[in-house]
Amino acid sequence: GHGVVPSTECSVGEELDVGYVMARDTVTATVQIRNTSSLTLPFSVQLESLSPTRDRDRQKIPSFLTSSLQRTEIVGTQNYNGFSVFSVSPTEGKIEAGKSQDFIVTFSPDHESLYYSDHLKVLLFGKQTAHEIHLKGAARDHTMFVEGGVPLDVPVESLAVTSPVAPQEALKAGKVPPLLWNREGSDMGMSLLLLLEYMEGSAEPARAEITVGAVQSSQLAAKKAVEFSLDSGAELQRAGFELHGPKGALERGQRHRIGVSWLPPADLQTSDPPLVSALLTVKGDITESYRVLLMARVVSAP
Repeated sequence: GHGVVPSTECSVGEELDVGYVMARDTVTATVQIRNTSSLTLPFSVQLESLSPTRDRDRQKIPSFLTSSLQRTEIVGTQNYNGFSVFSVSPTEGKIEAGKSQDFIVTFSPDHESLYYSDHLKVLLFGKQTAHEIHLKGAARDHTMFVEGGVPLDVPVESLAVTSPVAPQEALKAGKVPPLLWNREGSDMGMSLLLLLEYMEGSAEPARAEITVGAVQSSQLAAKKAVEFSLDSGAELQRAGFELHGPKGALERGQRHRIGVSWLPPADLQTSDPPLVSALLTVKGDITESYRVLLMARVVSAP
């Protein structure tokens, strides 16, 4: 007899990120697996969110109570409607020797969230794991997104659907921190924290960046522009910060990186590292504001 080792090649690595889409929209991505062995390979596909043991596995300490380094959950936010946010087709079949099989991964979020995720496993002969792919995606109710900086929240969302509260009422009730609202009572949006660490004695400045993007969607007009602007006041310059590409406009599907660099000024007190803020304004179908906190410090070489 002849012993043959089944072997396959996958067109993606360990992660497939479908990016940002509009909530209640649907996008697809293709994963191709090629049979590089000399025998026919029967396959099946499993999604972790549909695992029969998932409910039992979730009877643990909630992930938001553990540090980010200890979190091991691989299934994130799921749809409110009960249907899986990710689906794969086909789920089983055979790949002939030397042939390829295309798998269509569909992402269909029904509400806004940045933490949609799932885990795709391709099995051969019903038991041998050939490939494991982490699926990620994000959905927005609006045409733009901003990402970057130090995470200030946890990748777990409440299933409670709350009604919006008027800014003045929310302030009176103490439901939101005052720093998230301006004098007129308009929403100042979320906060982003950028941490810049300058290596002591280095000629290179410390660097960080924010990404602004326009969502790719068939729901939008072809030339729907997203405008953005990160204001650079005198306080930033005095503290040693410099902005790169702080203003611009984007068409749908485009991204832009706003760079921030920092060189410690001569009169810097190392015991009191600078912490300044700047306002990022993004205009699409609505106008959103982000309070960007810039924190810098000098670190010693290891």
